[in-house]
Amino acid sequence: MTTALITGGTSGIGAAFARRLAADGHDLVLVARGTDRLQQTSADLHARYGICVDTLTADLTTPDGCALVEDRLRTSTIDILVNNAGHGLPAPYPRSTLADEEDMLDLLVRAPLRLTHAVIPGMTERRRGAILNIASVAGLLPTGTYGAAKAWLIRFSESLRIDLAPHGIRVLAVCPGFTRTGAVHIPSLPQWIWLDADQVVDQAMKDLRRRRPVSIAGRHFKLYATAVRHAPRHLAARMARSRTPAA
Repeated sequence: MTTALITGGTSGIGAAFARRLAADGHDLVLVARGTDRLQQTSADLHARYGICVDTLTADLTTPDGCALVEDRLRTSTIDILVNNAGHGLPAPYPRSTLADEEDMLDLLVRAPLRLTHAVIPGMTERRRGAILNIASVAGLLPTGTYGAAKAWLIRFSESLRIDLAPHGIRVLAVCPGFTRTGAVHIPSLPQWIWLDADQVVDQAMKDLRRRRPVSIAGRHFKLYATAVRHAPRHLAARMARSRTPAA
């Protein structure tokens, strides 16, 4: 039986990945900051799917938190790594505090960098594995530090995909648009634009099997991504000034 480690695995897209992978028969290691929620999620998944669920309470904005998860990745057989933990900020740069900006970048950039570095040797030795990095369509446009971090994650994933393919390791950048996660609520947006977290996960698993580099769920967000990719940079910059879809 294979094992998947999911960061931010108790809510939103992370929880949807946990449900899907558990339903597919994978054991799980869930990582989050809240111990109570981890224990509740673990018990629910075990009762529903009959799989083993271990938990790690760790704050991935800190070196100690990352080190705890890195140790698990190095010493256990982890077949799937889902780098999902992340958040945005309520105010754009530079109106958020520098400390908040640094915490966000630690979570969106440094943590995936470190955890991926820790899991690759074992996957390479076994010549199998999958790494899913949860980015955002916000990374396709110049959209402040959040979009810049997600853009880094997309490019990081695309590069890794090429480098690790000869070792049997698949890498996918998952780029959700506006997704119902319970953490983001924008009343001004129409209901049709929102995705369910399960839609994002279903599309990601299809694209992982198809060995695609990037996964985007929802026809409207796929059209959006296509338009962004082909738009002149000055037009893309104008588009970025309007509200950008973000996971």
